[in-house]
Amino acid sequence: MSRRLPLLLVHGGAGLRELTALQADCLTQALVDGYAKLRSGGAAIDAVEAAVRVLEASGLFNAGLGSNRQLDGVQRMDASIMEGRDLRAGAVASIEGVLHPIAAARHVMDETAHVLVVGEEATKFAKHLGLAAPSRRGQRQIGPSQHRVLRPSAKKTWQLYREMQQSGHLRWAALGKETVGAVALDRSGTVAAGASTGGVDIMLPGRVGDSPLIGCGVYADNHSGAVSMTGLGECIIRIGVAKELCDRLETGASPAAAARAVLQKLVSRVRGSAGLIVLTPDGRFAIRHTTPRMAAGYWNGKGKPVVTDRFK
Repeated sequence: MSRRLPLLLVHGGAGLRELTALQADCLTQALVDGYAKLRSGGAAIDAVEAAVRVLEASGLFNAGLGSNRQLDGVQRMDASIMEGRDLRAGAVASIEGVLHPIAAARHVMDETAHVLVVGEEATKFAKHLGLAAPSRRGQRQIGPSQHRVLRPSAKKTWQLYREMQQSGHLRWAALGKETVGAVALDRSGTVAAGASTGGVDIMLPGRVGDSPLIGCGVYADNHSGAVSMTGLGECIIRIGVAKELCDRLETGASPAAAARAVLQKLVSRVRGSAGLIVLTPDGRFAIRHTTPRMAAGYWNGKGKPVVTDRFK
Protein backbone atom coordinates (compact mmCIF):
# COMPACT_ATOMS: atom_id res chain seq x y z
CA MET A 1 0.00 0.00 0.00
CA SER A 2 1.19 3.55 -0.52
CA ARG A 3 -0.10 6.95 0.55
CA ARG A 4 0.97 10.53 0.13
CA LEU A 5 2.36 12.56 2.99
CA PRO A 6 1.41 12.86 5.76
CA LEU A 7 0.18 9.54 7.16
CA LEU A 8 -0.86 8.07 10.51
CA LEU A 9 -1.36 4.46 11.60
CA VAL A 10 -2.64 3.28 15.00
CA HIS A 11 -3.16 -0.09 16.64
CA GLY A 12 -5.06 -1.39 19.64
CA GLY A 13 -3.45 -4.79 20.00
CA ALA A 14 -3.17 -8.16 18.28
CA GLY A 15 -4.82 -11.27 19.65
CA LEU A 16 -8.00 -13.31 19.78
CA ARG A 17 -10.70 -10.78 20.53
CA GLU A 18 -13.02 -9.23 17.99
CA LEU A 19 -12.89 -5.45 17.76
CA THR A 20 -15.87 -3.88 19.53
CA ALA A 21 -17.80 -0.93 18.16
CA LEU A 22 -16.57 1.25 21.02
CA GLN A 23 -12.97 0.29 20.35
CA ALA A 24 -13.39 0.97 16.63
CA ASP A 25 -14.78 4.42 17.41
CA CYS A 26 -11.89 5.08 19.76
CA LEU A 27 -9.28 4.06 17.17
CA THR A 28 -11.02 6.34 14.68
CA GLN A 29 -10.89 9.22 17.17
CA ALA A 30 -7.20 8.54 17.76
CA LEU A 31 -6.59 8.82 14.02
CA VAL A 32 -8.60 12.04 13.85
CA ASP A 33 -6.83 13.66 16.81
CA GLY A 34 -3.40 12.52 15.72
CA TYR A 35 -3.90 13.53 12.12
CA ALA A 36 -5.02 17.00 13.21
CA LYS A 37 -1.40 17.54 14.27
CA LEU A 38 -0.11 16.44 10.87
CA ARG A 39 -2.71 18.41 8.93
CA SER A 40 -1.63 21.64 10.59
CA GLY A 41 2.02 20.97 9.74
CA GLY A 42 2.91 19.43 13.09
CA ALA A 43 5.63 16.88 13.73
CA ALA A 44 5.14 13.13 13.47
CA ILE A 45 6.13 12.76 17.12
CA ASP A 46 3.25 15.03 18.16
CA ALA A 47 0.79 12.99 16.10
CA VAL A 48 1.98 9.75 17.69
CA GLU A 49 1.64 11.11 21.21
CA ALA A 50 -1.79 12.62 20.53
CA ALA A 51 -3.13 9.38 19.06
CA VAL A 52 -1.81 7.18 21.87
CA ARG A 53 -3.18 9.54 24.52
CA VAL A 54 -6.70 9.01 23.16
CA LEU A 55 -6.33 5.24 23.50
CA GLU A 56 -4.77 5.46 26.99
CA ALA A 57 -7.61 7.64 28.30
CA SER A 58 -10.40 5.49 26.90
CA GLY A 59 -10.21 2.55 29.31
CA LEU A 60 -11.02 0.33 26.31
CA PHE A 61 -7.51 -0.99 25.75
CA ASN A 62 -4.73 -2.47 27.83
CA ALA A 63 -2.97 0.87 28.31
CA GLY A 64 -3.41 3.86 30.57
CA LEU A 65 -6.78 3.71 32.31
CA GLY A 66 -7.52 0.20 31.03
CA SER A 67 -4.20 -1.33 32.04
CA ASN A 68 -3.94 -4.83 33.50
CA ARG A 69 -2.87 -5.35 37.08
CA GLN A 70 0.12 -7.45 37.99
CA LEU A 71 -0.28 -10.38 40.39
CA ASP A 72 0.07 -8.13 43.43
CA GLY A 73 -2.95 -6.12 42.26
CA VAL A 74 -1.04 -3.04 41.04
CA GLN A 75 -1.14 -1.46 37.60
CA ARG A 76 2.39 -0.96 36.32
CA MET A 77 2.61 0.49 32.84
CA ASP A 78 5.25 0.81 30.13
CA ALA A 79 5.57 3.19 27.19
CA SER A 80 8.08 4.50 24.67
CA ILE A 81 8.30 7.02 21.88
CA MET A 82 10.92 7.66 19.17
CA GLU A 83 11.48 10.05 16.26
CA GLY A 84 13.47 9.18 13.19
CA ARG A 85 15.33 12.34 12.28
CA ASP A 86 17.83 12.38 15.14
CA LEU A 87 16.97 8.96 16.61
CA ARG A 88 15.76 10.60 19.81
CA ALA A 89 13.83 8.29 22.12
CA GLY A 90 12.29 8.17 25.56
CA ALA A 91 10.66 5.43 27.62
CA VAL A 92 9.26 4.55 31.03
CA ALA A 93 8.70 1.13 32.59
CA SER A 94 6.78 -0.09 35.65
CA ILE A 95 5.22 3.33 36.11
CA GLU A 96 2.21 3.67 38.44
CA GLY A 97 -0.66 6.11 38.89
CA VAL A 98 -0.19 7.91 35.55
CA LEU A 99 -2.96 8.21 32.99
CA HIS A 100 -0.64 8.91 30.05
CA PRO A 101 2.60 6.91 30.21
CA ILE A 102 3.28 7.98 26.60
CA ALA A 103 3.50 11.59 27.82
CA ALA A 104 5.98 10.54 30.53
CA ALA A 105 8.08 8.81 27.86
CA ARG A 106 7.96 11.99 25.76
CA HIS A 107 9.22 14.02 28.73
CA VAL A 108 12.11 11.58 29.21
CA MET A 109 13.01 12.11 25.55
CA ASP A 110 12.63 15.90 25.54
CA GLU A 111 13.80 16.92 29.00
CA THR A 112 16.48 14.46 30.06
CA ALA A 113 19.66 12.94 28.66
CA HIS A 114 18.23 9.46 29.30
CA VAL A 115 16.24 7.01 27.20
CA LEU A 116 14.64 4.75 29.81
CA VAL A 117 13.52 5.53 33.38
CA VAL A 118 11.90 2.80 35.46
CA GLY A 119 9.92 1.97 38.58
CA GLU A 120 9.24 4.22 41.53
CA GLU A 121 11.56 6.95 40.30
CA ALA A 122 9.83 7.01 36.91
CA THR A 123 6.53 7.45 38.73
CA LYS A 124 7.95 10.31 40.83
CA PHE A 125 9.35 11.94 37.68
CA ALA A 126 5.98 11.76 35.93
CA LYS A 127 4.04 13.08 38.90
CA HIS A 128 6.52 15.93 39.34
CA LEU A 129 5.62 16.93 35.79
CA GLY A 130 1.91 16.88 36.60
CA LEU A 131 1.08 13.61 34.89
CA ALA A 132 -0.62 11.89 37.84
CA ALA A 133 -4.00 10.42 36.95
CA PRO A 134 -6.86 12.57 38.33
CA SER A 135 -8.96 10.94 41.02
CA ARG A 136 -12.64 11.60 40.45
CA ARG A 137 -15.67 10.13 42.14
CA GLY A 138 -17.38 7.51 40.00
CA GLN A 139 -14.41 6.98 37.70
CA ARG A 140 -12.19 3.91 37.48
CA GLN A 141 -8.97 4.51 39.34
CA ILE A 142 -5.55 3.95 37.90
CA GLY A 143 -2.56 2.64 39.79
CA PRO A 144 -2.38 1.64 43.45
CA SER A 145 -5.56 2.02 45.47
CA GLN A 146 -7.38 -0.43 47.73
CA HIS A 147 -5.51 -3.17 45.86
CA ARG A 148 -2.40 -2.24 47.82
CA VAL A 149 -4.10 -3.40 51.02
CA LEU A 150 -5.06 -6.73 49.43
CA ARG A 151 -1.64 -7.37 47.93
CA PRO A 152 -0.56 -10.99 48.47
CA SER A 153 2.82 -11.91 49.90
CA ALA A 154 5.75 -12.48 47.58
CA LYS A 155 5.57 -16.20 48.34
CA LYS A 156 1.89 -16.46 47.44
CA THR A 157 2.41 -14.37 44.32
CA TRP A 158 5.21 -16.67 43.16
CA GLN A 159 3.15 -19.78 43.93
CA LEU A 160 0.22 -18.43 41.91
CA TYR A 161 2.49 -17.60 39.00
CA ARG A 162 4.09 -21.05 39.03
CA GLU A 163 0.69 -22.75 39.06
CA MET A 164 -0.45 -20.74 36.05
CA GLN A 165 2.84 -21.33 34.27
CA GLN A 166 2.63 -25.08 34.76
CA SER A 167 -0.98 -25.13 33.53
CA GLY A 168 0.15 -23.62 30.23
CA HIS A 169 -2.14 -20.64 30.75
CA LEU A 170 0.57 -17.99 30.59
CA ARG A 171 1.10 -18.17 26.84
CA TRP A 172 -2.56 -17.73 25.99
CA ALA A 173 -3.12 -15.12 28.68
CA ALA A 174 -1.12 -12.62 26.64
CA LEU A 175 -3.20 -12.99 23.50
CA GLY A 176 -6.04 -10.57 22.93
CA LYS A 177 -4.65 -7.94 25.27
CA GLU A 178 -4.83 -4.57 23.65
CA THR A 179 -1.44 -2.86 23.84
CA VAL A 180 -1.70 0.38 21.85
CA GLY A 181 0.63 2.20 19.52
CA ALA A 182 1.05 4.55 16.58
CA VAL A 183 3.43 5.43 13.76
CA ALA A 184 3.36 8.65 11.77
CA LEU A 185 4.95 10.41 8.83
CA ASP A 186 4.89 14.22 8.66
CA ARG A 187 5.27 16.72 5.82
CA SER A 188 9.01 17.03 6.40
CA GLY A 189 9.50 13.31 5.81
CA THR A 190 10.23 12.50 9.45
CA VAL A 191 8.78 9.34 10.95
CA ALA A 192 7.95 8.56 14.57
CA ALA A 193 6.68 5.60 16.58
CA GLY A 194 5.20 4.99 20.01
CA ALA A 195 3.63 2.29 22.17
CA SER A 196 1.92 2.07 25.55
CA THR A 197 0.84 -0.98 27.52
CA GLY A 198 -0.36 -2.44 30.78
CA GLY A 199 1.39 -5.75 30.10
CA VAL A 200 -0.25 -9.18 30.02
CA ASP A 201 -2.98 -10.87 32.06
CA ILE A 202 -0.63 -12.82 34.30
CA MET A 203 2.66 -11.17 35.26
CA LEU A 204 5.00 -11.06 38.21
CA PRO A 205 5.34 -7.67 39.88
CA GLY A 206 7.99 -5.73 37.97
CA ARG A 207 7.58 -7.62 34.70
CA VAL A 208 8.51 -5.48 31.69
CA GLY A 209 7.66 -6.37 28.10
CA ASP A 210 8.83 -5.09 24.73
CA SER A 211 6.90 -1.81 24.60
CA PRO A 212 9.41 0.39 26.48
CA LEU A 213 12.46 -1.22 24.85
CA ILE A 214 13.78 0.72 21.87
CA GLY A 215 14.45 -1.67 19.00
CA CYS A 216 12.04 -4.27 20.37
CA GLY A 217 8.58 -2.71 20.71
CA VAL A 218 9.26 0.47 18.75
CA TYR A 219 11.81 1.95 16.40
CA ALA A 220 11.91 4.96 14.10
CA ASP A 221 14.61 6.03 11.64
CA ASN A 222 14.25 8.37 8.68
CA HIS A 223 16.67 6.12 6.79
CA SER A 224 14.28 3.17 7.00
CA GLY A 225 10.90 3.62 8.67
CA ALA A 226 8.86 3.45 11.85
CA VAL A 227 7.46 0.40 13.65
CA SER A 228 5.15 -0.18 16.61
CA MET A 229 4.67 -3.74 17.88
CA THR A 230 2.06 -5.63 19.86
CA GLY A 231 1.93 -9.25 21.00
CA LEU A 232 3.93 -11.59 23.23
CA GLY A 233 6.54 -9.19 24.56
CA GLU A 234 9.02 -11.79 25.74
CA CYS A 235 9.23 -13.23 22.22
CA ILE A 236 9.45 -9.81 20.56
CA ILE A 237 12.36 -8.91 22.84
CA ARG A 238 14.31 -12.04 21.96
CA ILE A 239 14.17 -11.25 18.25
CA GLY A 240 14.55 -7.47 18.57
CA VAL A 241 11.73 -7.21 16.07
CA ALA A 242 11.32 -3.47 15.53
CA LYS A 243 15.00 -2.82 14.78
CA GLU A 244 15.35 -5.88 12.59
CA LEU A 245 12.32 -4.84 10.60
CA CYS A 246 13.78 -1.36 10.06
CA ASP A 247 17.11 -2.89 9.04
CA ARG A 248 15.30 -4.88 6.37
CA LEU A 249 13.55 -1.74 5.14
CA GLU A 250 16.90 0.04 4.85
CA THR A 251 18.23 -2.71 2.57
CA GLY A 252 15.30 -2.17 0.19
CA ALA A 253 12.60 -4.57 1.37
CA SER A 254 9.03 -3.33 1.12
CA PRO A 255 7.07 -2.85 4.37
CA ALA A 256 4.89 -5.87 3.58
CA ALA A 257 7.85 -8.12 2.72
CA ALA A 258 9.88 -7.01 5.73
CA ALA A 259 6.94 -7.51 8.06
CA ARG A 260 6.20 -10.94 6.65
CA ALA A 261 9.81 -12.10 6.99
CA VAL A 262 10.29 -10.88 10.55
CA LEU A 263 6.97 -12.28 11.75
CA GLN A 264 7.80 -15.64 10.17
CA LYS A 265 11.11 -15.60 12.03
CA LEU A 266 9.31 -14.76 15.27
CA VAL A 267 7.03 -17.76 14.86
CA SER A 268 9.69 -20.24 13.70
CA ARG A 269 12.48 -19.33 16.10
CA VAL A 270 10.66 -18.54 19.36
CA ARG A 271 7.03 -19.56 18.73
CA GLY A 272 6.00 -15.94 19.08
CA SER A 273 2.71 -14.21 18.30
CA ALA A 274 2.62 -10.57 17.31
CA GLY A 275 1.25 -7.83 15.15
CA LEU A 276 2.79 -4.63 13.86
CA ILE A 277 2.24 -1.37 12.04
CA VAL A 278 5.08 -0.07 9.86
CA LEU A 279 5.56 2.82 7.46
CA THR A 280 8.44 4.23 5.43
CA PRO A 281 9.52 7.83 4.82
CA ASP A 282 8.13 7.64 1.28
CA GLY A 283 4.65 6.76 2.54
CA ARG A 284 4.47 3.01 2.02
CA PHE A 285 3.00 1.05 4.91
CA ALA A 286 1.82 -2.33 6.11
CA ILE A 287 -0.26 -3.78 8.94
CA ARG A 288 0.47 -7.45 9.61
CA HIS A 289 -0.26 -9.97 12.38
CA THR A 290 0.22 -13.65 13.16
CA THR A 291 -2.78 -13.66 15.50
CA PRO A 292 -6.40 -14.17 14.40
CA ARG A 293 -7.10 -10.45 14.79
CA MET A 294 -5.39 -7.10 15.14
CA ALA A 295 -7.25 -3.90 15.94
CA ALA A 296 -5.71 -1.16 13.82
CA GLY A 297 -6.33 1.60 11.33
CA TYR A 298 -4.78 4.22 9.09
CA TRP A 299 -5.59 7.58 7.56
CA ASN A 300 -3.98 9.93 5.06
CA GLY A 301 -6.50 12.70 5.68
CA LYS A 302 -8.72 11.87 2.71
CA GLY A 303 -12.09 10.20 2.94
CA LYS A 304 -12.75 8.37 6.21
CA PRO A 305 -10.20 6.66 8.46
CA VAL A 306 -9.93 2.91 7.88
CA VAL A 307 -10.31 0.80 11.03
CA THR A 308 -10.75 -2.98 11.25
CA ASP A 309 -9.32 -6.04 13.00
CA ARG A 310 -8.13 -8.23 10.11
CA PHE A 311 -5.29 -7.28 7.78
CA LYS A 312 -4.19 -10.61 6.33
